[in-house]
Amino acid sequence: MSHISFDNTEIAFASKSDADLNRSYLLFTMVSRTSWVKIGKRFTNIAFSLRLPISGLIKATIFKQFCGGENIDDCANAIKALGDYKIGTILDYSVEGKEAEEEFDKTAGETLDTIKRAAGDSNIPFCVFKVTGLARFALLEKVSAQAQLNTQEEKEWQKVKDRVLRICAQAAATGVPIFIDAEESWIQSAIDALADDMMSQFNKQKAIVYNTVQLYRKDRLEFIKKSHSLAQKNAYLLGLKLVRGAYMEKERERATAMNYQNPIQNSKEDSDIDYNAALDYCLEHINEIAICAGTHNEKSSLHLVELMKKFKVPANDNRVYFSQLLGMSDHISYNLAQAGYNVAKYVPYGPVKDVLPYLIRRAEENTSVKGQTGRELSLIIKEKQRRKKQH
Repeated sequence: MSHISFDNTEIAFASKSDADLNRSYLLFTMVSRTSWVKIGKRFTNIAFSLRLPISGLIKATIFKQFCGGENIDDCANAIKALGDYKIGTILDYSVEGKEAEEEFDKTAGETLDTIKRAAGDSNIPFCVFKVTGLARFALLEKVSAQAQLNTQEEKEWQKVKDRVLRICAQAAATGVPIFIDAEESWIQSAIDALADDMMSQFNKQKAIVYNTVQLYRKDRLEFIKKSHSLAQKNAYLLGLKLVRGAYMEKERERATAMNYQNPIQNSKEDSDIDYNAALDYCLEHINEIAICAGTHNEKSSLHLVELMKKFKVPANDNRVYFSQLLGMSDHISYNLAQAGYNVAKYVPYGPVKDVLPYLIRRAEENTSVKGQTGRELSLIIKEKQRRKKQH
């Protein structure tokens, strides 16, 4: 289909030492077993609650694979290592599940610091934040349901909007595009409204603010078309990060428990069809839509490569980016970057204990995505064998 081969392990693992490869092999072997992931999750939660000294163990293993460090400065090595192979970094402060106003202010401050760090550094093409890092989940749920807010909640919601505005204004002032991550469907309407408002203010000349669309939802292809119409009507550029999605089990359980129709696609094939159709739509309207394809799917990545050729979009056109997570799918990231395409890795960071929910989700995700871990393992084994023959 294309001159790019995701089977080229020499390119995929060029930046990895033998020790790195061995660590990756062990980790992916462990997360390929559901029982091990469950035991690991239980053990780490108990160990932290008993204040056992396990941070060092986590830091040397799963944290090292999937995170850049505990703070922005710690990420310097990861930024440089990726930059050496023409891969950008998206600094992602991955502290989750906080509920206090001072925590939300701290996260907003941290996001502003990532923008300052990214300004003028071509190795950091985007920054990112989650609205749940800046707002109580229950408040977002209420706003999304269009429920009446009391006076206190109105004040609280205004603070959330102020934080989002401050972040997006800083991004616009420094020219650093920023992603607003997607979250659970029952809080997403509030997030979408914030994203639309920010895009209408800051995307007049170029796409600075990007909303995120989870195409494992049945309604999102239609949502993209509506977002595009709104952008045309209000004369701004649409920024979209396209992903499949990260809350499948939770979505299904809630839909069943509350007896409403599950918003998630009936099958993985349906998600794939909508994801590729979304790529088609965005490339057809490339003069009005900038995209980042956040995907670990090889077929969708190659589909986008072919679409870029079809619509004569140069490989290095900054309106089209490919993105994967640090520590995963290096065969996609490094081979695309080697071929001249724009690629950026999500590089999560934060204190080990605070980033643990993110790391556990990554492990669970790898276990539940059929074939993902097997593919990672088979490529690591192939590269280990290739190196052995060379020695």
